[in-house]
Amino acid sequence: MSHKAGFVSIVGYPNVGKSTLMNALLGEKLSIITPKAQTTRHRIMGIFSGDDYQVVYSDTPGVLDPHYKLHRAMMSAVFSALDDADVILLVTEPGNDFKQAEILKKLSDGAIPVIVVINKIDLGNMEVLGKEAEKWMKNLPNATVLPVSALHNLNLDQVFKAILHHLPESPAFYPKDELTDRSQRFFVSEIIREKILLNFSQEVPYSTEVAVESFVEEEAITRISATIFVARETQKGILLGHQGSAIKKLGTDARRDIESFLEKHIFLELRVKVSKDWREDDRALKRFGYSVE
Repeated sequence: MSHKAGFVSIVGYPNVGKSTLMNALLGEKLSIITPKAQTTRHRIMGIFSGDDYQVVYSDTPGVLDPHYKLHRAMMSAVFSALDDADVILLVTEPGNDFKQAEILKKLSDGAIPVIVVINKIDLGNMEVLGKEAEKWMKNLPNATVLPVSALHNLNLDQVFKAILHHLPESPAFYPKDELTDRSQRFFVSEIIREKILLNFSQEVPYSTEVAVESFVEEEAITRISATIFVARETQKGILLGHQGSAIKKLGTDARRDIESFLEKHIFLELRVKVSKDWREDDRALKRFGYSVE
């Protein structure tokens, strides 16, 4: 029996459902999900294996116009994923007019199979959906166009069938029991950052980064210490809250999800530290795992 394996890169604008789609295709929550833009900052691989296939998905940051070195690093992750891809999933939604010229040129040259995933069909009507599908079939005539709802698992079986159809014959790239190439520390930091995005508004979530300083596994409990970095003193005050009320709630919310993820009890210690203008600081970005050119 032949075996298929390859890399599938998921790209698109912020908030179109890229992370929801990958989590649904994997049947596991790897990428954090919030209603805010720029929730995904790193390229996150999710590995889905069967007896005769292995699909290595890459969830990527939302495509944006860079304003900081952080944003340029995020876009570098997008283009790196496109360069590695055997199949590209362009995720969009009705009314979402994707215009990033460099990516569109790469999609239209025909070198890599493209599947246009029109997400959130549960929110639109059939007439709008039909026009959206016609637009993409005209713009990318070699692509497969599929309407789905990643949130409600509608039509995802067709997406998976299309992916398998385009995957090359190849042995597996990773052991079949692996789910991701990322460490537990990485996902702990992402869970904490997800709770920041959900608990705070305005600029604060976009000015924060999380570093797990220690991760000590004991028989009955895992002790985790993490530092939340912010760009300004005022943001530190907001994160801490009156008499520490905000950071306490954040820690409680994060601990609950981390325990579910690790499947064991944890002790979580959170600190807040100011790292002025870290989004423009090469050393800070490298520390937080971003590739800086």
